[in-house]
Formats: sequence, structure tokens, C-alpha cells
Amino acid sequence: MDEVRFVPLAGAVHRGPPRAPAELRWRLLRAALAGQPGFVADDLELRRGGPSYTLDTLRDLRARYPRRTFCLLLGADAMEGFLGWHRPLEILELAHLVVMRRPGVELGRDPAVRRLQSERAGRAQDLRRVRAGRILGVEVTQLAISATDIRARLAAGRSIRYLVPEAVAEMIETGALYRRGPGPIIATPP
Repeated sequence: MDEVRFVPLAGAVHRGPPRAPAELRWRLLRAALAGQPGFVADDLELRRGGPSYTLDTLRDLRARYPRRTFCLLLGADAMEGFLGWHRPLEILELAHLVVMRRPGVELGRDPAVRRLQSERAGRAQDLRRVRAGRILGVEVTQLAISATDIRARLAAGRSIRYLVPEAVAEMIETGALYRRGPGPIIATPP
């Protein structure tokens, strides 16, 4: 891949809204990616606002970069629910899916997803030859890191060292962005 583009969502559609305000999430993302060649922070969903549908984002990216081939990176757990996404087969008309195995997630539990993966299976070299529609499974380094665990650690006063980039940990600490106690654990940034 030439680059990996990180796009924070504006409005969640499959779960509750993000606990952190958009501007804070944008600042944390930019800090996390600073100095990482090939990683790009893109605020297109934040600028667009409203519900964040992958299909709309891919359409926007396709309009902006008509000659590029896109790969949507997702975990195996997300792939299990892919057919329940907003217009999933249209997503496959705009991008390939690269499905990464995460710790503790069984692959192919849903027969319909298993069939889709089988029908559209691709190899790495296929992703450059065909513009969209292939599904490629890849093994990734097994790191059991989740945002939920990080928030819980912070609320309990435990370290998040090595779980987030150092710049992000510093922003959280110096900005008092997380706090202990009942209620939301994310405070509005200063």
C-alpha cells in the first residue's frame, strides 16, 4: 500500500456516539500519526458531519482520487458483521476488503460471510490488478489492545504506556483529558 489513511468518524451508526468530542479525537489522531511515514490523517467525515457510512466515505475518496485503488482494512470481528453494514455490496464495488485477524476472534462464524469471503477471495497481487471487490485475509501481530481497556486503565489510574503512542499519552496526561470517578471519563480539552 502506498499509504494508510485514518478517517475518524463523525457520527456512529452501529453503536453509541463517540465518548470524546470530534476535535479531541482529531488532535489525538494527528499526534498518534506524527512522524509516521505512509500514515495520513483525513478529516473528511468530520467535515462532512452526520452519520458516518463507509460507503459515503469511499465515494468521497473515489471522487477525490479517481485513479487510486482502495483497500478497506478491518478486523475479522468487523467482517463478521459486514453484511449488516449500510449497502455492503456497494462498498465492494469501490474497494477491496483486507481482513486482519485479531486476538480471540474466530473467523467465518457467519455462513453468509464465509460464502462471501470464498466467492471474492483474493491474493495480494490481485489488489493491484482489479480496482475493487476482492477480500484478502492477512495475519497481523497479535496485540490485544482496545480503546475500552485503555479508558478503563486511565479511569483506574493505571498506566497506558506502550498501549498508545507516547505523544498521545502525553496529551492525555498534560491536558487532564481523562479523569476518575462516575460519569464520562473524557473531559473537554482545555
